[in-house]
Amino acid sequence: MIRQGMIVYISAVLFILGVVVGSEMPYIGDESQKFFQFENKCSNNVLFFYFLTNNLRLVGLLISGSALFGAPSCLNLLANGIFVGSAIKSAILTDKLLEFILLTLPHGIFEIPAIIIAGAAGFKIPYEIIRYLAGRREQILTKEDIKEYFTMALISIVLIIIAAWIEANITLKIAEEMIKSGR
Repeated sequence: MIRQGMIVYISAVLFILGVVVGSEMPYIGDESQKFFQFENKCSNNVLFFYFLTNNLRLVGLLISGSALFGAPSCLNLLANGIFVGSAIKSAILTDKLLEFILLTLPHGIFEIPAIIIAGAAGFKIPYEIIRYLAGRREQILTKEDIKEYFTMALISIVLIIIAAWIEANITLKIAEEMIKSGR
């Protein structure tokens, strides 16, 4: 369990590093307005499946990072962190931090942990192989290692499904109320 905590920690650090880098990048404008125009033209079901497929694709890339020794997991964690960091910077510079929080927090509390856990799953197998090569274990992979990998993958998928539903149903209602109130 301690080893699993270590790879979750590594995954979280990479995501947070991306957020820091993204927050320091040059401001390129508020692209979120284009997205909200798209959102307003779609039904909740269409949005749910849009968010779900988009985020499941990311989770799939993160989880399958094991096949390439964790490199895709590392790059995707950093890239998504950079996206979040640049979105935060954009919200601050345009005086829309409250709106950003209201439109991100409801689904983000599920989506960000899902991304971090999926990244950890992508590091699980390479981490165990490194431990084997370093002589710290007798087998490359055990049944328990495989079980932990699939458990992390399943948890991240369930969290992404919850996040997509919240983003399509609750976040959309928050956005509509913000538009009505003139925010």
